[in-house]
This record gives sequence, C-alpha cells and structure tokens, in this order.
Amino acid sequence: MITLSSHILDTTLGKPAAGLSISLYHPDGQISNAITDQDGRCKNWGDIPLVAGTYQLRFHCQDYLITEHGKSFYPHIDIHFFMEEGGGHYHVPLLISPFGYSSYRGS
Repeated sequence: MITLSSHILDTTLGKPAAGLSISLYHPDGQISNAITDQDGRCKNWGDIPLVAGTYQLRFHCQDYLITEHGKSFYPHIDIHFFMEEGGGHYHVPLLISPFGYSSYRGS
C-alpha cells in the first residue's frame, strides 16, 4: 500500500502554512485537490488510489504568500517524484518563503 502526506512550513514566519491549496497529479493524468489544515498538513487525496509511478505535487502558494508577506516570487511550486509499488508511506515537506523554497523526502 502507498500513502502520501505533505507538510508546508512558512520559514519566514516560523509557522505552518494553513489553508494552502495543493494539486496532486497522478501518473494516469487524474488530479486530486486538497487544502492544508491548521497545522499546514495534508494527507487526504480523495478517492483515487495511489499506485506506483511518477507524481507531481503543485503547491498553489501565491495567494498564501501575498496574504502573509505582501509578495510572492512563485505563483506555484511543482515537485515531481516517483513512488514505488510497496513503497509504504511517502512524505513530501515544503519549506517556503516569499523568495525561496526547499523540499526533501521526509518520514
């Protein structure tokens, strides 16, 4: 079984990025949409099963960054990654600020 979660942290404010929209693009072209909770986390991608393949997470960060900081260099941030069959749990954190971001495979 494959599961996926994400966590977005605003490194400028030192707090979670709540209410940020995320789109998950599946290998077959389907799209799941979600919004981060008050802790900046997301783990519910709807009813589309997660299977092995290449995925893309699109973090729609512009509205959040403009609201919180008055500026956003990035309208969105795309992260592509591969999930293996039987790969277990995947966690893709995103650290954002108005002019930079970082990501890695978390646990």
